Amino acid sequence: MSEPVHRTILLADIEKSGQGDDVVQQVRRDQMYETVQSALEAAGVRPADTRLEDRGDGVMALIQPHVPKTALLRALLTQLPPRLYDYNRLAAHSARVRLRMVLAAGEVTLHTVPGGVEGAVGWDLNQAYRLLDCDPLRRALAQREEGEDVALCVSDAVYQGVVRHEHHGIRRDAFRPFTAEGKEGQLRGWLYEPGRAGQDVSGGNTEAGAEPERRAPRPAHPSGGNPGPRPAHGGAYVAGDQYGVAGGTVNGDVVFGEVLGDGRRRGARP
Repeated sequence: MSEPVHRTILLADIEKSGQGDDVVQQVRRDQMYETVQSALEAAGVRPADTRLEDRGDGVMALIQPHVPKTALLRALLTQLPPRLYDYNRLAAHSARVRLRMVLAAGEVTLHTVPGGVEGAVGWDLNQAYRLLDCDPLRRALAQREEGEDVALCVSDAVYQGVVRHEHHGIRRDAFRPFTAEGKEGQLRGWLYEPGRAGQDVSGGNTEAGAEPERRAPRPAHPSGGNPGPRPAHGGAYVAGDQYGVAGGTVNGDVVFGEVLGDGRRRGARP
């Protein structure tokens, strides 16, 4: 019996692959392979470093562990989408390709059955396929605008080991957490959704343990308080509590004019 080995797992699947006749399906499948292989090449993956297996309307790539996951992720984020866009903008509508993709990692047992058919099994591989088929990822691709043809998620292991450390070109605040129901229980993944940091794809607020949205610190008040943003050129700010509207009470400083960076105030105090 073969021993399990560690591999980076890349999965891709064509949205609505059953639509179209056999010729259209073949064209879309060929484009899927070309797009995935171009991303692997951009990441510096050699043919000897990867094992490609056909999944009909999808493809599985098992990549040697010495290939940096950072390079793979950067290629998936920056090289693959524009290449697919260039194809789709010239293709007939029926031949366009939209992809759900998963980047994961784990232990995989490789084997060859009699007749030369290759295969792979393993818990981590099963979980990666559960992510590929999960509702949050399918929904994300369905909601993409025209010209946005890829929905990518990473496994929790890839997020914790790679994404959250923000290596060059990889921003953790561009990934949103989600949980989904799999055959073996709940799955946790991270969907690439730049511009919607901290929001949970599976509904509600960011769940416990998720990376919170990072916000810029509020500027400090010269006296040690924190009244919030101050006018850069002229204007006014209020430091302290205020009660009522017209004719109310203000506790704290009221300053008109510009507040300089060294704490000096240009303008009069009422």
